[in-house]
Amino acid sequence: MQPGKGRKGKSFKQKLVLKSSLAKETISEFLGTYIMIVLGCGSVAQAVLSRGLFGGIITINVGFAMAVVMAIYVTGGVSGGHINPAVSFAMCLFGRMKWFKFPFYVGAQFLGAFAGAATLFGVYHDGLMAFAGGKLLIVGENATAHIFATYPAPYLSLTNAFADQVVATMFLLMIVFAIFDSRNLGVPKGLEPIVIGLLIIVISSSLGLNSGCAMNPARDLSPRLFTALAGWGFEVFTAGNNFWWIPVVGPLVGAVIGGLIYVLVIEIHHRDPDPDFETDQAEDKPEKYELSVIM
Repeated sequence: MQPGKGRKGKSFKQKLVLKSSLAKETISEFLGTYIMIVLGCGSVAQAVLSRGLFGGIITINVGFAMAVVMAIYVTGGVSGGHINPAVSFAMCLFGRMKWFKFPFYVGAQFLGAFAGAATLFGVYHDGLMAFAGGKLLIVGENATAHIFATYPAPYLSLTNAFADQVVATMFLLMIVFAIFDSRNLGVPKGLEPIVIGLLIIVISSSLGLNSGCAMNPARDLSPRLFTALAGWGFEVFTAGNNFWWIPVVGPLVGAVIGGLIYVLVIEIHHRDPDPDFETDQAEDKPEKYELSVIM
């Protein structure tokens, strides 16, 4: 038998497999953010374009939260399912992810959000064109720009808007840290995305009035840029007294504060486990999945 004869070559599927873990994680974050925008902003589109007939604040809050849940289920086992630059920033800052991965994660998140906005625009193109006689408006009763990005309430000052985003994202990260803390009550493996969805529902139901509770720079900036290019115009960046930067910077600050509060008030005060007891337990019970494990 000649050398190599009879040796099977790689299948088409094997040829497609990525060898770089960073590449896998980057694509994962792109896909997760894409899913979140199409399904999340899609719940807003359905409510707005039907003028409330096929949705309202409840379907928007639940729909967006469930979009996040589905995105994390798809990507969580590969990249952690951050789908949010503020989450990735906090994970790096508190040693849960290496800094060299940060630009790859964030770049993928912004690109995924932009692609998601483009897809949603295509899906609802005819509805958008029919809604206000072909006009793509930013303000007024026929406005549609808020389908894609958040805008402030008329009464809201920039200072209050910034505080709003800081506080909302602070709660988001504080509780995300708790969910994945194996030395706290924790959540059964596989149910973490569900609990995160419930978390987003309660935050959007309690802190969403001022400006829509973005808590995510990619979720807001990329779709806003898409609307600027797709026909709404660059007034999307000047609307609300140049509000656009608030959902970008505010969540980053809030993520740091939320993570810091959890670490200083809860995490560092956990009792050190008994090494002998921990060894015995490890033989019987697999380690609880943590967000940092796959980083």
